[in-house]
Amino acid sequence: MNELFNVLHVVTAVFIVGPLAILPMTALRALRSGNGAQVATLATSTSIFGRLSILVVLLGFAVMGTSDPKYGLTFLTPWILWSLILWVAAAVVSEALVVPSMRKAAAALGSTAGGGTASGGAATQGGAASQYYGRIAGGSGVVSLLLLAVVVLMVWKP
Repeated sequence: MNELFNVLHVVTAVFIVGPLAILPMTALRALRSGNGAQVATLATSTSIFGRLSILVVLLGFAVMGTSDPKYGLTFLTPWILWSLILWVAAAVVSEALVVPSMRKAAAALGSTAGGGTASGGAATQGGAASQYYGRIAGGSGVVSLLLLAVVVLMVWKP
């Protein structure tokens, strides 16, 4: 049973945490091109993958619970505890900074998308949306580094 949970844990980490780290970077490209609808969709997707990452943690608990007792794994095993702390930090940064910034940028871009304003108005809105670029880039970079640290702890197990 432990092997099954281990495989599920790794597969969900790849297919859930991977997109969580990559989607905001894709949103930066959409932001640069002025595609507010795509930025909004990527914000929603990032939020969904962030919440789905709870499944990765739960499967990690299942791996820990079904592991051989000789390993003595508990929530207080240092690499497990630090992995949880880093994952929580990544989730908070993603949900409190990255996703809201993506939504605000999408709203700033979308406010003139169908309004038929002159190109000067569109440039102004693009400028308003670009104020979120640094927040998205910095926040998603921090999230990616935190998730990378979790992967290192999972493999290294110091």
